[in-house]
Amino acid sequence: MALSDGPDLTPSPPSVGGRRPRRRIMPMVVLALVLVSGGVIITQALSTAVDYYCNVDEVGVRSGCDEGRRLRLQGTVAEGSVVTGTAATMFDIEFNGESVPVEYEGEPGGIFRECLPVVVHGVFDQSTGLFLGDRVEVKHSEEYVAVNDERLTEAEAMACQPSA
Repeated sequence: MALSDGPDLTPSPPSVGGRRPRRRIMPMVVLALVLVSGGVIITQALSTAVDYYCNVDEVGVRSGCDEGRRLRLQGTVAEGSVVTGTAATMFDIEFNGESVPVEYEGEPGGIFRECLPVVVHGVFDQSTGLFLGDRVEVKHSEEYVAVNDERLTEAEAMACQPSA
């Protein structure tokens, strides 16, 4: 058997400026962009999904209860404060001697009335000082009791009682 009869096993010279390294870099760049984009989206979603739970008297005092973020604000609907309009319902909620005016889009419905503990989800309007609510949980709803049981007793004790 002659040496020239078999396959040529000599290594080929390295290619200069070939496409092979470029093919490996492009998928890594695309993967890195996808991971970074996914991280940004998840971070934004988690930061906007957090509603800090605060009593009315904790706004601006307790960490996380800042006026510039979305809050779940707990208090009792102040007696004589409910004003129902065509587009919004205005009322004040109180807790521990502090009061916050609330504007709720539409009619809260259900058993909403004065002197009941409520939790209002929303944000503060920096220009007017109003708390703009987009969801109201009233004390007797199953959802309110299940989520806020530990705060319910304290709020009920303060509901529409004259301060000493």
